[in-house]
Amino acid sequence: MKKLSTFARVRQLEGWQAVAFSAALLERMLPNYALFKEVTGYDDEGVCASCLSLLWESVRSPKSKINFSLQLEKVELVTPDTADYDTFGVYPAIDATIGLAAAIGLVLKQDLQGAVVVSKLSQGSVEAYLLASGVDEEEIKGHPLMVFEVELQNAMLDLLEKDGSPLATCDKLKALALEEGISNIGLEINPE
Repeated sequence: MKKLSTFARVRQLEGWQAVAFSAALLERMLPNYALFKEVTGYDDEGVCASCLSLLWESVRSPKSKINFSLQLEKVELVTPDTADYDTFGVYPAIDATIGLAAAIGLVLKQDLQGAVVVSKLSQGSVEAYLLASGVDEEEIKGHPLMVFEVELQNAMLDLLEKDGSPLATCDKLKALALEEGISNIGLEINPE
């Protein structure tokens, strides 16, 4: 039996598992947004971090009443515009907000492939960062950051494929995402 690609495996995720997988990847994407905010003075008033917390809450407490349509509007409002910044950091920041919007779309059942979008955005951020850093296109797949990204996504998928409660699985997923202490493009994550 042929082993499924990462994206094919992500495509099979449904419900809380797709949301939890997306949230775990966003844990590694949002530090890029945080650095962008710090460097540029951009202020999202905590919208993105709050939204990520609400995504986790929606999995841990499915009966909680969260207005994700409102959260989506807030995320769209704090998505930076490339025309306003001449720094590379705007791109991974935008990827993080688009990823948040995709995860919210998943919760709202507007885009059932939201987890695939987040997965591709996370890998795409790594690829764009490596290209901007001068890594040759042919060397990207084998670069340690990309190898780690793909391995981590597959480790998260392995975890989700084991039957477990949403609560226990969320805690394990989040721990796995933060274990190395780096964002998807290799920035050090400052523990809160």
